[in-house]
Parts: sequence; structure tokens; C-alpha cells
Amino acid sequence: MTRKLAIYGKGGIGKSTTTQNTAAALAHFHHQKIFIHGCDPKADSTRLILGGMHQETLMDVLRDQGAEKITNDMVVKTGVFGISCVESGGPEPGVGCAGRGVITAIDLMENNKAYSEDLDFIFFDVLGDVVCGGFAMPIREGKAQEVYIVASGEMMAIYAANNICKGLVKYAKQSGVRLGGIICNSRKVDGEKEFVEEFTAAIGTQMIHFVPRDNIVQKAEFNKKTVTEYDPESNQAHEYSELGRKIIENKNLVIPKPLSMDALEAMVVKYGLAD
Repeated sequence: MTRKLAIYGKGGIGKSTTTQNTAAALAHFHHQKIFIHGCDPKADSTRLILGGMHQETLMDVLRDQGAEKITNDMVVKTGVFGISCVESGGPEPGVGCAGRGVITAIDLMENNKAYSEDLDFIFFDVLGDVVCGGFAMPIREGKAQEVYIVASGEMMAIYAANNICKGLVKYAKQSGVRLGGIICNSRKVDGEKEFVEEFTAAIGTQMIHFVPRDNIVQKAEFNKKTVTEYDPESNQAHEYSELGRKIIENKNLVIPKPLSMDALEAMVVKYGLAD
């Protein structure tokens, strides 16, 4: 059965990079069949998989052709390691709600049966925080069953993760969505691993993997590639492979218990004062 994952996290934390590198590792090392649905209006969720190709977004095609004329071939592209990709896109700048583009795009892909039954994983790479109903749609309406939050040991990344958990709790009972864990995309801040481990334990989940910071990620991005395509023998490629393995085997799916602001502030202060 296809597993549908939504990837959330603070803006700029590395969601798209983490999603694409994990998807590539799952496809290459673990022979999984993957579909990435980019839910960011910037349409940058599939750049590394498609070799920098500027993909025409579903919303662009919708404006030009109308929903009844859209075929999967128009909007779904195949990239490295056979990974299928689509970008929702959004409205023209300054006009309309970008979140509604997510709703329209996912519904259209479902109606067109773009998510084939032989897929192992669908990744929904979702913009920023869960504050807009449109961007909460993958978890609100049961489009995704599992959520993974990309965070770091930085204060605002943890605040965002806690806030996302509040949104997840809101929809967990009606949609059945669960939190699979926190992916720590390291920024090399002091006490980072310990901070994230304490936070995840406090909210009742796990740090599913600690992804070390490595300049090869940036080098691969400059070459419009995932790390696995750029250098499959590198340590970082094997880190993404290990994250992929843990996701495959993960049974620890929970409804989190977000911290109160006072409890979160106390934890932040504790690590802020640590030597």
C-alpha cells in the first residue's frame, strides 16, 4: 500500500532539500517507487530530481487549458531514479490564495489517478508553517497519513515544529494523520542533538534521524543534483539512505503532545545557557 507523507517545517529549514535527497536515497538504495508533489508556490520542490528543469506548474497549465483538458503527461514529469514529480504552483503574484492551489492540485491529481497504486511513497512537500488552511490540507483532509517535521536546534525551528504539532493534533482525530518524527537537519549549533532529542521526547515522538551538516549537499545543489546522484558513495548519501531506511521501518506514529509556551521557553532557555 502506498504511504503518503507530508513534510513540514519552518520556512528555510531545508524541507525541499531533505525531501528530495531522502526520496532519491529511497529510490536508489532501497528500490522504492516515489512520487513527489511540491506544494510550494515557488515550485522548487523537484528541482534536484529534474536536474534544474523549470517545471510548468499544475496551476499554470490549469489557467491555460482548464481542468477538463489537463492530462497527467502535461504536468507529471519523471526525474532521476524514476521519481515522478508534480508542482502545484500558485496564483499569479499578488492575486489569490496560494493555499487554494494546493487543494486544487491534489484534487486534480487524485481525479486523474496520477498517484498510481504501485507507488511505495508519495511525498507532499508543504510550504512553511501550518497557519493557512490550504497548506494544512494534506493533513486536514487525510491526503497524507504521516507527517515528518524538518527542524534543527535553532530556537525558531523548534517553535515552528511545536506549532505544526498543534495543527496536527487539531486534525488527527478527523483524518487519522499521525506524526512519524522530527528530522534534525543540522545547523551545527551548540547542544543541537541533545536539544532536539529532549524536545521530541517531551512531545511524545522521536528524532527519527540526525542529518549532519555537510558541504556536499550544497555542491550537489549547485550541480542541480541530489547527493545520491552527485556522489552515491559519500557519507552524506548514506545518511539519507539511513533516514530512508528508518522511514520504511517506522511504526512509531503518534498524536503529539505540543508543549505550552512556558514549557517550550524554559527548554529554550536551558539550552541557551548551556556551555
